[in-house]
Amino acid sequence: MAEAADKDPLVAEREDYVARYGVAPSAADHATLLRMIEDLMTEGLKTRAEPFPETDREFAAILDELRHLDADQLRAKLVVSGWLLQPYGEDQMRCQECMYFLVHKRWCDLPELSLPAEPDWWCRLWRI
Repeated sequence: MAEAADKDPLVAEREDYVARYGVAPSAADHATLLRMIEDLMTEGLKTRAEPFPETDREFAAILDELRHLDADQLRAKLVVSGWLLQPYGEDQMRCQECMYFLVHKRWCDLPELSLPAEPDWWCRLWRI
């Protein structure tokens, strides 16, 4: 039991993904990453959709937080970015209209995220 308590949280998280999906997020293919994201969200992961960054400084602060995360810290990436599986806000903003969304790849090309995304999803790093 002491061994589990001493385990690095990143190692434990990576092992959980491998046990469940057969692969860590850093080595997962597009379909597996999509499934990981959908599973985390439908299982009740709460993300930080607010506050929406109104200034470049606020936007950069979120990017700085994301830069410190390992590729296998998928849960943290989703939380920090405010990831949602539906359009957001009064204007129903969604990935489809975001400048970082690659339509044909169904991918968020923001380097700090670099994750698969569906057109009707959203995160607080949304930009036009």
